[in-house]
Amino acid sequence: MDAFHSQHQKHNKRLTQDQVRVLETSFDHRKKLEPEMKLQLARELGVPARQVAIWYQNKRARWKTQSLELDYNVIRVRLEHALIEKRRLERDVMRLQGELEKAHEMLHAFNYANFNPTPINVSTALASSDEGGSSTEDNINEDLEFQQLYAALMGLDESKSNWVN
Repeated sequence: MDAFHSQHQKHNKRLTQDQVRVLETSFDHRKKLEPEMKLQLARELGVPARQVAIWYQNKRARWKTQSLELDYNVIRVRLEHALIEKRRLERDVMRLQGELEKAHEMLHAFNYANFNPTPINVSTALASSDEGGSSTEDNINEDLEFQQLYAALMGLDESKSNWVN
């Protein structure tokens, strides 16, 4: 057994800084060690091919761990930015909901103060204006302007507004 251990220790010499530099350069170009490259590096460095293969295997494991850590950090930063943006958008939604509620209140106050809030039938109103005079026509025009204002504030399509029958 002593012969095995001494022979085993003979092959497992620690690599010099120059040898590690050559292996690092090779690893930067190719992450996967091909058999021909393994033999060429072993001859160039004066170490067994098995030692080169083990160094590559260990280096790939460390590289993969570092890559995963970098990827994790990038994802964590992106998540933090997304959460900040989400909170900003939530504040904007709350602000806009408040503005919309105020606009609804103003619209209802305007509606009750100035106009008849009941829907009108344009054809009936026009028929009565032919008989009666221009004040009904003026009311219809004011009601139509109000409906357009309401539709614009509510984001409705005027053609789908059910104020006018």
